[in-house]
Amino acid sequence: VPAGPFLMGTSEEQAAALKERFDWAKDFDFTNEYPQHTVTLPAFEIGRFPVTNAEYAEFVRATGYDTPQHWRGGTFPEELADHPVVYVTWRDAMAYVAWLRECTGQPYCLPTEAAREKAARGTEGLLWPWGDAWDLTRCNMKLGRPGSTTTPVGQYTSAGGDSPYGCADMAGNVYEWCSSLLESYPYQGDDGRENPEAKGYRILRGGSWRNDNPAYVRCAYRRWYGPDYGGDTIGFRVARGSLT
Repeated sequence: VPAGPFLMGTSEEQAAALKERFDWAKDFDFTNEYPQHTVTLPAFEIGRFPVTNAEYAEFVRATGYDTPQHWRGGTFPEELADHPVVYVTWRDAMAYVAWLRECTGQPYCLPTEAAREKAARGTEGLLWPWGDAWDLTRCNMKLGRPGSTTTPVGQYTSAGGDSPYGCADMAGNVYEWCSSLLESYPYQGDDGRENPEAKGYRILRGGSWRNDNPAYVRCAYRRWYGPDYGGDTIGFRVARGSLT
């Protein structure tokens, strides 16, 4: 993702327009995405896909780290090899990127929420990775799909679901941990919210297969949990570089 500015968050005017136009937006609370503002980031790299079960298994084998709770007998079901790993906490994700740094000597990390949002929506403030028109065929979410669950990473690339930078699964499939603490906007990477030792809720982005409202899989949507929480909708992807 090249260096430069992008639009982060949602403006009150944009939220009002969405509420007026769409039933799914009428009762949605956009306020934690205010104000929309410009953030300038250095160039960075980000994983095209979320980390898969097969990739996470390499980390487990190398380090003896605990397996996610849904892995029976210490390993994942074979048919889920290319699905995003889930039931990982923020601390688990941080341990994974620390292992990658040690193995490779490269500056792997979790993306900040600003980096994750830019990689998802580009510089023009797109609502979803593919544009401003909602399209259920371009992401994995529950709406109208009973019994849904995770899908293989990249499954929606052929449907045009990728972001302007070629990132897949930036909307739906699994929520993804970011390095950032939950703090109010405007985003400032040097105000302490990127301190890995600080206590507080950590941000997740992207929405998941369980969501039934297009608002939750927008690029600007913010969710947060404590760093020790993990669930069947939560995974992560890696980034590389200096992100603030």
